[in-house]
Amino acid sequence: MRGAEIATRTSGAGPVCVWGHGLLGSMAQEDDVPLFDWAAVAARARLVRYDARSHGISEIDLDPAHLRWPELGRDMLALADAHGARRACLGGVSMGCATSLHAAVLAPARVAGLVLMAPPTAWETRPRQARFYRVAATLVEWAGLAPFRCLASLPGPARSSPVAALQSALVAHLADANAAAVATALRGAAASDLPDPDSIRALRAPALILAWVGDSVHPTSSATRLADLLPHAELHQAATLDEIRAWPERVARFVATWGSERGQNE
Repeated sequence: MRGAEIATRTSGAGPVCVWGHGLLGSMAQEDDVPLFDWAAVAARARLVRYDARSHGISEIDLDPAHLRWPELGRDMLALADAHGARRACLGGVSMGCATSLHAAVLAPARVAGLVLMAPPTAWETRPRQARFYRVAATLVEWAGLAPFRCLASLPGPARSSPVAALQSALVAHLADANAAAVATALRGAAASDLPDPDSIRALRAPALILAWVGDSVHPTSSATRLADLLPHAELHQAATLDEIRAWPERVARFVATWGSERGQNE
């Protein structure tokens, strides 16, 4: 697909919902974290999950330009095409959230709804994170993934929060990743940002925004700004684990609503 073999998984039936994982993540990494109950969404839609290019078991692409978020947005739209969806719900966490927004800006008529989980740093908060990614890419190019392998061999932290669980699973999976692919993905992210505010303001698709507090890589400032920009947005900020555990059912209800009222994928 668009020059790279993309690994996908499909479950459920009905209107199509395409879901993207976070930077350096994968479907397998998400499966290791009890954050999301995919069955809840698959009961109401045809859920399409995938490993982004150079992530997980998808084909490795060593051109950082192809890992910029607008290009990943084009991949997401191509996946919707591959599953016969003229319109689809697009969603994801962190990089997947950014991918969904870029896809929506590129083809707003194709998007029935947006599920934006843990929006990443953006606009004013982006330069510092971009510098971190560039430094991290250089370290990986120089030292490989040995530091991740060392971290993966240590006793893991208590998974008392989804953020800690995600980080632990990410480190474990990166221990076996391809170093060149990891560096390429980091450089692609370093050269990326969310779409410009005016483009987001023009979107008309309903959006469900889900944010958690206390994570500088996914600051609540990004979520609240998106809620202000998107004309049909619903924002939920979670401060406790119980609130986050309620997200799958909230997403499933959102998908059921746009699927019955707005989805047209026949």
